[in-house]
Amino acid sequence: MPPSDLPPAEITREGNQAVAALLDSADKYAKSNQLDKAGAALERALRIEPRNAGIWHDLAQIRLHQGQYQQAESLASKSNNLANGNQNLQSRNWKLISAARKASGNTRGAEEAEAQASQSR
Repeated sequence: MPPSDLPPAEITREGNQAVAALLDSADKYAKSNQLDKAGAALERALRIEPRNAGIWHDLAQIRLHQGQYQQAESLASKSNNLANGNQNLQSRNWKLISAARKASGNTRGAEEAEAQASQSR
């Protein structure tokens, strides 16, 4: 029988709490238009959960708003690769890719991405 003065056996979820805190910070920064800080918080969250498709999408949105269209498209594609059948997320990624392509002057690519967004719904 274990000694009675042991602390309770609890599973800590530090990773998830850390990611949640970073996402909260990123959201606050984005809402106050501090996009560099929002991006940095999302990058830290990705170091903890590199296979989280939602965080990749969020970072893609930040890069889009920063005018980093090529990086935004790349990040959204990475999110799509990790989305595993999450059609809503895939559709949002394709819309983001379309916006990035349109903003960088690739009208035809934007139309192709928009068609993919429609198929993902």
